[in-house]
Amino acid sequence: MVKRTLISAGLMLFRRVNDQLEIFLAHPGGPFWVNRDDGAWTIPKGVVNPGEELLAAACREFQEETSITPQGPFLPLGSIRQRAGKTVHAWAWEGDADPTSIKSNLMQAEWPRGSDRWLTFPEVDRCAWFDADRARAKINSAQAELIDRLEAALN
Repeated sequence: MVKRTLISAGLMLFRRVNDQLEIFLAHPGGPFWVNRDDGAWTIPKGVVNPGEELLAAACREFQEETSITPQGPFLPLGSIRQRAGKTVHAWAWEGDADPTSIKSNLMQAEWPRGSDRWLTFPEVDRCAWFDADRARAKINSAQAELIDRLEAALN
């Protein structure tokens, strides 16, 4: 059995368009996520390697999943705990990106579970910009708190 890590780090890219906050979110790739939308999107994030600093891991994961190089300064958003027990440490940064040009790293997963059939697919199949309210509907419910924290920090 594969041991799952319970610590991740990620970045929330944001921009302001006509005084409206927009959040850049990633949709997970693979067969499990293909027909899921509301509640399935996420900030680009991933596993923190042993000895790796949390912010360094967040930047690495963002670049691996989107092919976009993050540019600070980075605003700490703290951490949240997702329903399955994973803790996600997050930072925000202001910038812009073309969601149609992302290129994600590939991953392998057994599908269906227990089948001994391994598929290779992009870790992120698409990204998009959402206003803050729509982002709250799209994002993993525990990560919605990160949007609240970003709004509070910007106000």
